[in-house]
Amino acid sequence: MFNSREYEWGDVRLILGGIEITGIRGIKYTPKQEKEVLYAKGNQGHSVQNGNFSLEGSITVTQSEMAALDAAGNGSLLNIRSMTAVVMHGDPTKGVPPTSETIKGISFTEGPREWKQGDKFMECEIPFLALALGSK
Repeated sequence: MFNSREYEWGDVRLILGGIEITGIRGIKYTPKQEKEVLYAKGNQGHSVQNGNFSLEGSITVTQSEMAALDAAGNGSLLNIRSMTAVVMHGDPTKGVPPTSETIKGISFTEGPREWKQGDKFMECEIPFLALALGSK
């Protein structure tokens, strides 16, 4: 029997610096690699050459999680030099096999805070750079 069930937000867990983040509202990350066409004889490319790998993204958390990250960075999350995150999805109790990706060497680049009229809580999107992405 074919099962086409997709992962859903309820299946996502984030472990950041060894601690599960319960106030997570979102996460995104994008691996990139520099690429350049190699030109030689003629006016057509001969190959695509690969360059440096980069990884950037952001996590969106509640204000209390932001405060915990600030505390972990001795007053500012910008002081955190290298943190590892494990993003897991799947729930074996529901028949969805777990998978995970590890983001290594996270360093936050901004510590934004924003309130708007009518907000019931603060949501903070925190951008980061990272060194490597791996799968388990």
